[in-house]
Amino acid sequence: MKRSLGAKTLAYPVPVWLIATYDGTGRANAMTASWAGVCCSKPPCVSVSLRKATYTYGSLVARRAFTVNVPPVALAAETDYLGIVSGRKEDKLAKLGLATSRSELVDAPIVDACPLVLECRLIHDLEIGLHTLFVGEILDVKADDSVLGDDGLPDVDLLNPFVYSPEARRYHALGDELGRSRVLAAKLR
Repeated sequence: MKRSLGAKTLAYPVPVWLIATYDGTGRANAMTASWAGVCCSKPPCVSVSLRKATYTYGSLVARRAFTVNVPPVALAAETDYLGIVSGRKEDKLAKLGLATSRSELVDAPIVDACPLVLECRLIHDLEIGLHTLFVGEILDVKADDSVLGDDGLPDVDLLNPFVYSPEARRYHALGDELGRSRVLAAKLR
């Protein structure tokens, strides 16, 4: 029998993304976000939910653009820092020595140390409660050659991303591959 844990954000796991925007002065800023995911295939879109209190919220609304930067395990400490310190108080990226580049497609920065980046144009926003859900159309995905597999696509083992456990407030590396989609299910036929 399953025990009730109440209405909580206990969906496991959730991604760890850096959402990057430019502020009103043109300074690059990034925050860690995990209330996020793919939300549409055509057009390709992702969603991220942010609180109005975050510095990134205002910048995203003003610029109507953001990038999703997928950090590798090697950036776990920096990623945690970007999630707990406000860009209102300091230039977090400069303090951490994380360089940025300007996206060619949207008015948002790219965090150079992240090997996978999605350039997104804001197309929808929905105030839900404490958070606002932002939907960004993916205009391009950029990847470092170092994380591309033989098929030319990002390889999760080479990318080495990590996930977050809500409520427990823990980061986790990904585990072993279980098998290919459809191949696993074919074993049951």
